[in-house]
Amino acid sequence: MTGDFLALAQPGVQKLSPYVPGKPVDELARELDIDPARIVKLASNENPLGASPKALAAIRNALDELTRYPDGNGFELKMALAERCGVKSSQVTLGNGSNDILELVSRAYLAPGLNAVFSAHAFAVYPIVTQAVGAQAKVVPAKDFGHDLDAMLAAINANTRVVFVANPNNPTGTWFDARALDAFLNAVPGHVLVVLDEAYIEYAQGGELPDGLNYLKAHPNLLVSRTFSKAYGLAALRVGYGLSSPTVADVLNRVRQPFNVNSLALAAACAALDDSDYLAESRRLNEAGMLQLQDGFRAIGLGWIPSKGNFIAVDLGREAAPLFKELLREGVIVRPVANYGMPNHLRVTIGLPQENARFLEALSLVLTRG
Repeated sequence: MTGDFLALAQPGVQKLSPYVPGKPVDELARELDIDPARIVKLASNENPLGASPKALAAIRNALDELTRYPDGNGFELKMALAERCGVKSSQVTLGNGSNDILELVSRAYLAPGLNAVFSAHAFAVYPIVTQAVGAQAKVVPAKDFGHDLDAMLAAINANTRVVFVANPNNPTGTWFDARALDAFLNAVPGHVLVVLDEAYIEYAQGGELPDGLNYLKAHPNLLVSRTFSKAYGLAALRVGYGLSSPTVADVLNRVRQPFNVNSLALAAACAALDDSDYLAESRRLNEAGMLQLQDGFRAIGLGWIPSKGNFIAVDLGREAAPLFKELLREGVIVRPVANYGMPNHLRVTIGLPQENARFLEALSLVLTRG
């Protein structure tokens, strides 16, 4: 007798939908018989520069050791991050992307009967990792598409163990300032772990955004998660990290899978961390591209959500799904975000100048047709 394996799954898992990534170039080329060279992908918040030359050299140097397991403790990368971030290596947890850090948190601190608090229009992984372990997801309505930190505080109760906050937030690009973060952290009860997701923090210029690292000493219930997938251009290698108190890091390492970060990722991340020129160029390109897209939206007559990430959510003023499909036929891949409660928006990654121009041209065309 065959069992119903959906019904046999944990109740929280039954209610989840699989995470849907941005459509790959090759998949679109096969589906619509389009030359891959004509396709522009601006769907996955990837760095359009390509990887750092220093990272590529480090990968080549590490290839001869592919028969060996990676350093399970990530000693060199932990030491490099500790020095760069002004923390002890015992405060660093390495992950297979920052998503892995989020999952480690849920496995260590959430369970049936407990809950996690996060905002509407926030990263899809927050409900996935929460419900997968049987915990309750408490979704707080957003304020102007951003985090309503006061409402999130009010949603915390005795059974709350984790609050996920993103600054800036994906997919909206919204952010909050240092005063708001300081007030929030001072008000969160000590039994609640605050996960401050700073996946896009490197794109901030100067003091635009508060640096979560500045709050670690005063708040032992804070974990800052970051990634090498965005500004550092290593999305394919999947390497992220969490910075927290040594106690929290120790707990996360108890549930972390052995060798969760591979050797090439460890080597590339160490090299990328040392490539300040690459990071500066990533920021410059992103700032220029953001202005290019905003000027294009203004010319077309469209609104958008101001963003501090490497992406921007454009408001089409109508259901975006049909226009998304029309853009695919033009060889342009962006990201519909109806699953985030934003059916009229498309999220667009900042690309190279010619990629941004191609998207704007295609967008104008499909809007005219539609």
